[in-house]
Amino acid sequence: MDRLLANPTTGSISTELVPFADALKAMKRANSGLTWIRQKHVTQFLQELAMAPAVTHEAVDALPSSRTREFVRGLLIEHGVLPQRDLYRARYDLWSRDVLDRLTDPVNRDVVRRYIRWQHQRRMNQMDQVPQGTFLRSKQTVTVAIDLLNWLTDHGIELGELEQEHLDAWQATGPSTRLVADRFLGWAIKTRLVRPDLKIQRHRRGTSPRMSAVDQEQAVQRVVHTDELAPRDRAAAILVLVFGQQIEGVVGLTWDDVKVTKDLVTVRVGAIEIALPDPLDGPWRRLARNPGSERTAAHPNSNWVFRGYSPGRHIDASHLRNRLRQVFSTRAARLGTLHELTKLAPVAILAEALGYHPSTIERHAVDSAAAYSRYVAAVRGD
Repeated sequence: MDRLLANPTTGSISTELVPFADALKAMKRANSGLTWIRQKHVTQFLQELAMAPAVTHEAVDALPSSRTREFVRGLLIEHGVLPQRDLYRARYDLWSRDVLDRLTDPVNRDVVRRYIRWQHQRRMNQMDQVPQGTFLRSKQTVTVAIDLLNWLTDHGIELGELEQEHLDAWQATGPSTRLVADRFLGWAIKTRLVRPDLKIQRHRRGTSPRMSAVDQEQAVQRVVHTDELAPRDRAAAILVLVFGQQIEGVVGLTWDDVKVTKDLVTVRVGAIEIALPDPLDGPWRRLARNPGSERTAAHPNSNWVFRGYSPGRHIDASHLRNRLRQVFSTRAARLGTLHELTKLAPVAILAEALGYHPSTIERHAVDSAAAYSRYVAAVRGD
């Protein structure tokens, strides 16, 4: 192990990498660590890192971007070689440096640089930790803004000359994601780069498909009473199907949020602990007995309920969402659950119990009441 991590020039392992080497040796199945580290691309990366003057985040950033680079970085953080840092904030900073090259006009390149710095990076710097959703939305918003600005350049139009007819033409000839440009347009209006009366059609709430009560019941039966999904995925699916939880919140659960006793399993999803009766508790009991990844150096003492591929981190929300897709759409299921629950309990109680803002539950309550009114009207008409 030490030979594989040694500096090719000096023949000795860096003092900074000793904790990393010790962690790999201490694995319950050390052979799996050796098998991984002996892969050509891993060995090459570690040798390049060993030649750096010091093992720092900046030294890792200087090496070619790859999954191996980020996985090794995670291991180095998990075992104290590198300090903790906000993963998605750092990824956004690196991404934003290269994305400016997509702009064909240098004036627009400066506009997007300022937009990234003062709209997105400033907001991220005010957060304790940048969530994946913010990271992805910020990337999408900038990407769409670049598309708009390049379209203007191709048509010989400067940003300050932007007219409503230009916006309408651009929006009509592209995908629906161009609706997201309203975020950039709002900033451009605020900073007086464009006319204040320009508008982009905004995405309307309530247009996403919603799972019916019948389909929800069938999905619950598949999740609870079959082994179609792994216990980890079944446990997550129950929180979405039965309690309307968002995947981003589910993956962030730790074992401090879960209590498993002989008689009861409870999970804290909002302001209160929710009890999972039989048979909903089954997957959670199995997951508590075998949380997974405990034999690897990536999760030596992890407290995450849903451990991920990356060292020391929970499972990626989009990855879990894709795993559950073989049984149901998590968004459609969540919306369907909230639609049904608002028929059964007051808005304030549901919002507190499920961890939602009251206005969010209020929208679902209004929608479900309207649906019920239409049903009554139809019955009376018959």
